[in-house]
Amino acid sequence: MDRIAQTFARCKAEGRPAFVSYVCAGDPDVATSQAVLLALAANGADILEVGVPFSDPLADGLTNQLAAQRALEGGMTYDGLLTILAATRAGTDKPIVLYCYYNLLFSFGVDEYCRKVKAAGADGLLVLDCPPEEAGELIAASKRHGLANIFIVAPTTPPARVALIARHASGFIYYVSREGVTGERSELAANLAAAVGEIKRHTTLPVCVGFGVSTAAHVQAIAKVADGVVVGSALVNVIAAHKDRRAEAPAAIGAKVRELLGR
Repeated sequence: MDRIAQTFARCKAEGRPAFVSYVCAGDPDVATSQAVLLALAANGADILEVGVPFSDPLADGLTNQLAAQRALEGGMTYDGLLTILAATRAGTDKPIVLYCYYNLLFSFGVDEYCRKVKAAGADGLLVLDCPPEEAGELIAASKRHGLANIFIVAPTTPPARVALIARHASGFIYYVSREGVTGERSELAANLAAAVGEIKRHTTLPVCVGFGVSTAAHVQAIAKVADGVVVGSALVNVIAAHKDRRAEAPAAIGAKVRELLGR
């Protein structure tokens, strides 16, 4: 059983959802990013979702766009990503999932990209703009190198397409709780339980809910219906608030995770 499957099995045995944290690699610099990821792991994050900064992050709201901009302006590179992955893997056994865009894989070569990130410590890929119909090369390379292939289901995804996505996915299914881009929201969608239930009709994979999750109340509500909860912008905002006090960012991010988990 791989790290992702082991994590969901452990969380299920403990009667709780997996807490999936998102931050952008290299935000605001490589050293701080490494320390933040280890702080997330030490303070309750079960899966580390790591955004790979890209100049045209079409699925991301302003918070995550600015995080990518800070990382790129700080000199973040592919080698920097591998350094962050290796340092994080050396410090924790928590699964690492890369949140990225296909152009980055295409530029480096899909197989080579998968090989190197796996060797550095990644466990899975969530490629935002690569639908399953176009993902043959990506799926094959991921399987060769032992990476999970995580796909997104949206509120507007029809049942037939949910079934298609489920056939090609591995690791878990990421359900986007609201239409639009990433970002904090004041309320969750009212039909969340029904939407997760519909996905589960088509797969035995865990279902994680993200986009707009920003409070402990949100986390508790999602815990009742899903196998995992993804928090991104609420954590990225903590990093942004400490961009001029970078040494304080890891402790602040740890405190935010504990707050979201009600600890």
